[in-house]
Amino acid sequence: MAWTDDRVEVLKKLWAEGLSASQIAARLGGVTRNAVIGKVHRLGLSGRATPSRTPRPKPRRTREPSHPSKISTFRTAGANALKVDTDIDIDPIIEPEPAPLREVDLPPTGKRCNILQLSDKTCRWPIGDPGAEDFCFCGANPKAGQPYCEHHVRLAYQPAQDRRRRQAAGARR
Repeated sequence: MAWTDDRVEVLKKLWAEGLSASQIAARLGGVTRNAVIGKVHRLGLSGRATPSRTPRPKPRRTREPSHPSKISTFRTAGANALKVDTDIDIDPIIEPEPAPLREVDLPPTGKRCNILQLSDKTCRWPIGDPGAEDFCFCGANPKAGQPYCEHHVRLAYQPAQDRRRRQAAGARR
């Protein structure tokens, strides 16, 4: 579709009236919104009629509080000071105590070793916090074809049925 002089004049008139590029494309027919935008830029049309604005401001919408027990009311005193009304009872949020970490006992045959001493002939079960000075690995003889000793293999590889059974038993308590 070529831009004829007549179509360019209609484009200029509709652009000056404040129509959007989509509306102009629909009125002209056979042209896309992007084609209208491109032609407007090539013609250097920048002066547009501003859309009419309402003289009164829109009222602000207030949001409902999401958790009523956390509501605090504030009153202002002075230019920027806020004081909290203390007569409101707010229920404290009680966080449950985390379960204590269970230390895994080192099997009696374990020879602790550091990362430089690990090999395919040592158990690679980590012991302690990796950031701590005393961090080490089990170091016992591993079970054939496994990275861990017999003791740690039983901890690491638990059949799914046994895990489900233990979780169900723990949930009933």
